[in-house]
Amino acid sequence: MMNTSSSDFTLLGLLVNSEATGIVFTVIFAVFVVAVTANLVVIFLIQVDSRLHTPMYFLLSQLSIMDTLFICTTVPKLLVDMVSKEKTFSFVACGIQIFLYLTMIGSEFFLLGLMAYDRYVAVCNPLRYTVLMNRKKCLLLAAGAWFGGSVDGFLLTSVTMNVPYCGSRSINHFFCEIPAVLKLACADTSLYETLMYICCVLMLLIPISIISTSYSLILLTIHCLRSAEGRKKAFATCSSHLTVVGIFYGAAFYTYVLPRSFHTPEQDKVVSAFYTIVTPMLNPLIYSLRNKDIIGAFKKVFACCSSAQKVATSDA
Repeated sequence: MMNTSSSDFTLLGLLVNSEATGIVFTVIFAVFVVAVTANLVVIFLIQVDSRLHTPMYFLLSQLSIMDTLFICTTVPKLLVDMVSKEKTFSFVACGIQIFLYLTMIGSEFFLLGLMAYDRYVAVCNPLRYTVLMNRKKCLLLAAGAWFGGSVDGFLLTSVTMNVPYCGSRSINHFFCEIPAVLKLACADTSLYETLMYICCVLMLLIPISIISTSYSLILLTIHCLRSAEGRKKAFATCSSHLTVVGIFYGAAFYTYVLPRSFHTPEQDKVVSAFYTIVTPMLNPLIYSLRNKDIIGAFKKVFACCSSAQKVATSDA
């Protein structure tokens, strides 16, 4: 059980004693709106366009759902705190936020590995693609990613919220990220931090191993292709995913794997802002702007909406 008798925490926020709060608020709010809108558009297009009812786009829709929930877990509270004098956060609310963001991060770790496997099958075993990545298997793989992230979130949240906290209640961060919260603990947390470090390394190594193996085999297959057009298509299929993987895993490696001696509160806030605010916006843009199928689906929906509006106008 959580130690709910503890008093509320106070989040110091992204900026402390800064005169640029108004500008930063506007930028973060704009990024938040773009991120949520872009991810919802991707989900909508994949649902309504039958040409996008494939394993690759099903997994992409899961990524967009995770990114939407991820950014909604941290940014609304950050925006409220930036315009409010009251920056307190209840003990229970902090625990819920930790569970949600850990679940989203863990689920995305596994999902990106599954997306790499999907690309491997599509490029290296195209004739068996519909068998190896049928709808039932896709649902099971996606459910496994969500389950793995939830287990990680439950275990780390339970331990973190049962650590005794005393003295200062001010978290030098803009959300309840575990490393920042543990700095307020009045007990020795070295063993827990070591176990968390091992857990995070394993959470990174498993999908990274899948991604590395998949793309090594993909590169070998692309190299053997005689058709220049085939090589170009295969590379285009994988480049967007590799970009997202590099951005997300790089930030996660810094936050959860790099030793504490390499961290400062300011750097932690910048990196956390990047992967909690910027990355959920970049993911749908990277996939949609470089994907002809997504762009084609958007144009199709836009054309249908325009035609419907013209018909309604003429009838009026």
